[in-house]
Amino acid sequence: MKFASIPGLNDVKTMLVAAAKSNHIAHAQLFVGANGALNLPMALAYATYLHCENKGDDSCGVCAACSKNSKFIHPDTHFVFPLSNVKGDKDEDRFKADILKSWRSFLLEQPYGNLNDWTNYYGGEDKAALISREESREIIKTLSLKPFESPNKVMIIWQPELMHPSAANGILKILEEPAPHTFFILVTNAADRLLPTIISRTQIVTVPLLHDEEVESFLVNQRSIEPTRAEKITSLAEGSLNQALRLTESEEDNNTQRFTEWMRHCFRKSYGPLVFTADEFHALDKLSQKNLLAYSLLVMRETLLFISGANTMNRSRGEELKFIQGFSKVMTVEKIEKSFTLINDASYHLERNGSAKMIFLDLSLKLAKIINP
Repeated sequence: MKFASIPGLNDVKTMLVAAAKSNHIAHAQLFVGANGALNLPMALAYATYLHCENKGDDSCGVCAACSKNSKFIHPDTHFVFPLSNVKGDKDEDRFKADILKSWRSFLLEQPYGNLNDWTNYYGGEDKAALISREESREIIKTLSLKPFESPNKVMIIWQPELMHPSAANGILKILEEPAPHTFFILVTNAADRLLPTIISRTQIVTVPLLHDEEVESFLVNQRSIEPTRAEKITSLAEGSLNQALRLTESEEDNNTQRFTEWMRHCFRKSYGPLVFTADEFHALDKLSQKNLLAYSLLVMRETLLFISGANTMNRSRGEELKFIQGFSKVMTVEKIEKSFTLINDASYHLERNGSAKMIFLDLSLKLAKIINP
């Protein structure tokens, strides 16, 4: 992966390239980003750049090192990532080879994927993923060897906040005093869950979420999404390219009309139609159900902005904006706060395979009490 493959984030790219050109690369860096930030792609692109044989302001993309990095098979780029207890092969070496092959395929197919995407990819859903205590010994063993082809060795640790405490403590010494030309890149979405001793040994690189224009441009130019739909998806994605791509995978949902009718039933406490609505939502595919709840959160946010008088920050247009203007007359900050919490809880239960019908009906009844007490 090259820096050019990543939309936006030019300030971060410029900083990393400048550090490499001036030979002022921190031996341990912590790429920090919120859920949906492109800190893993940025780490992959940086590893490619460090190995590139003809680097300029980006890796060349054609040398032997770049060719191998594009397939994530460079012998001097090493990966540590969380894994559920899914080991089914008694041959440990064969299992490691298979899971590494799966990891490389995942990066190729879903370069902007998140932890849920990864666990679903290798079949570890519904099981807690972590980086085991044995990994610290593997890291030390791997980095004790000399580089095979490149002057540099790169160790990318994805989701270090999921490291077993023994594994996290086990890498402290090598993290502080690695071998020459050995670079750690830790990629986290939850820096607050890391050991302070790890944070103190790393240079923090903040990778922000994308701007709306960058997401929209990517969808239109790289995924050939019709501009009007790309604009709607962008407003839902809130800077997350992964979420935006996920939204493109489903049929275009008329969530504005769906949400409008749902809220009207809630306000009127029309319990019969609410039961029917729960059935309708249950019949949607899982992705459309998640999209509806994500859209619901967006409308609550837009309504809060409208109530607060921050109209310039509103993203809504047309029929959606017209609904929000009316909806704001029956909502208050307190009501929105309670509704937001309920919708987030519903998303949590839906993600964990709860009954969609029961989740939406329960949510509807609770929202009805809040909206029109």
